Amino acid sequence: MAEFWLGDSNGPMGDVGAFMASELRVDRADLAGHIGQLGPGRVLVAIVGAPGSGKSRLARELAEALNAKAPGMAAVLPMDGFHRDNDWLEAHRLRAVKGAPETFDVEALLACLCAVKTASEDLPVPSFDRAADEVVPGGATIPAGARVVLVEGNYLLLTRAPWRDLFPLFDLSIRIAVPEATLRARLMNRWASLPEAEARRRTEENDLPNGRLLAQENRAADLVIAAP
Repeated sequence: MAEFWLGDSNGPMGDVGAFMASELRVDRADLAGHIGQLGPGRVLVAIVGAPGSGKSRLARELAEALNAKAPGMAAVLPMDGFHRDNDWLEAHRLRAVKGAPETFDVEALLACLCAVKTASEDLPVPSFDRAADEVVPGGATIPAGARVVLVEGNYLLLTRAPWRDLFPLFDLSIRIAVPEATLRARLMNRWASLPEAEARRRTEENDLPNGRLLAQENRAADLVIAAP
């Protein structure tokens, strides 16, 4: 069931768990149906949200649901494959804030999305190995037959340059709204293998501020779902 969220906010988007007035709030279970109505031709769907909001999980779920109805219909393209490498980050004194907007190769991401939009053959794309903390060139493939490409990442709807150049490429955008307290718990669990002080630093000084940035600088998505 869809509804427009018209509640007050604390800023352009309120907190990271709030809804914008122009976003259509839908049930998670209905998303595949919305996407299935897009077309004709290849469509790109942006899935956005703060770190820890569950973008990768949602992209996988949607791909599975779409492919269950029409095998090969959907593929997933993670934005994480466009992290700058650690040597570049060290040289630019950005390693400590890896994951912030300025630590991604946005030009390469834009070129990739343009290629994906028009590709008629299988297209190799980079992926990201979280355990190794590094990009894997050509680590994934967008099959030629995939009509729906689910692009997931934090900053796909960011309004600052050069991120804002991505928006015209998307046929539909979906945002996951998650309260910050929930994000904090998920992120601390994500970094549980690290010493507690480092896990807290990454959560409080990097991931959560990046999520707050979205609340300040994102454009509205077409659809928004609440955290499960």
